[in-house]
Amino acid sequence: MKANIKAISYYLPEAVLSNDLINRDFPEWDIEKISSKTGINSRHISASDEFSSDMAVKAAEKLFAEHSIDRSTIDFLLFCTQSPDYFLPTTACIIQEKLSLNTSIGALDYNLGCSGFVYGLSLAKGLIAGGMAKNILLITSETYSKFIHPKDKSNKTIFGDAAAATLISSEKGFCSIGDFIFGTDGKGAENLIVKQGGMRFPVSNSNDIEDEFGNIRNDKNLYMNGTEIFNFTGEFVPKLTESILEKSNLSKDDIDLFIFHQANKYMLNHLRKKIKIPEDKFFIAMDHCGNTVSSTIPIAVYEAQKQEKLTDIKNVVLAGFGVGYSWAACNLIIE
Repeated sequence: MKANIKAISYYLPEAVLSNDLINRDFPEWDIEKISSKTGINSRHISASDEFSSDMAVKAAEKLFAEHSIDRSTIDFLLFCTQSPDYFLPTTACIIQEKLSLNTSIGALDYNLGCSGFVYGLSLAKGLIAGGMAKNILLITSETYSKFIHPKDKSNKTIFGDAAAATLISSEKGFCSIGDFIFGTDGKGAENLIVKQGGMRFPVSNSNDIEDEFGNIRNDKNLYMNGTEIFNFTGEFVPKLTESILEKSNLSKDDIDLFIFHQANKYMLNHLRKKIKIPEDKFFIAMDHCGNTVSSTIPIAVYEAQKQEKLTDIKNVVLAGFGVGYSWAACNLIIE
């Protein structure tokens, strides 16, 4: 049985952190340099009382309204986040109640970052193929801004908050979901991490540390080793792209559009050139929202559809990669 993407919508918080505002706090950072290197002009930041479930609900309500979806048809909810409301209960259960979904549905959280949307598509396809569900609501929602130290100019420049809601169905959609490739290498876990807050390292007082670039953070904050993350993507993403093409029995020329995790413009262009993807087949849509972690790919797919980039084409490759290390790719067949 085919699994199809029927619709995508997304939600961005009201507060906007523009490059101008970052420059005010860090005058040594040139606005044009920020924009040209990252490809980001602004990011949206969740309110102090706005959390991943709140954003998830808003994204789902937009999905239902924009695409005239009957919520009573949803029979499974998948929720991807690394910033849950609580350790327990499961945030997906909270979302089910807030959305007034049927109590007969399945609902679960899974903890993945930049590869999370592609993993979610695979889980949804498996549920449909196994006859366990027909209409799956996949929501990605992150509030990484709550992990970032106010004086960490590097991470503040890159990350924004967002939620995206996707309906995957056994019924016909605008594309069907094809093959998948996955990868995991936990040796890179400490290169993108919030060290405190779990059972191994509960939250405690820790001293701020200033790195060589003038960024300040502590063990309660998000730490990213940008050099190691860049090296990881340069090594594994070209292999990932080659593997999904081989598994799908497609050549690079057969692919009409590549949509990668929207990490930052510099990294994406480096990957595009290394893999030798023509610029007109490589979609970037992050200038208005930044790196929104698991929501970057669905946001980009939504924007590609809005800009008619998915019109009169057949094959699309999605690739997510990052924290974990974790990576995944799939191909979509436009109907």
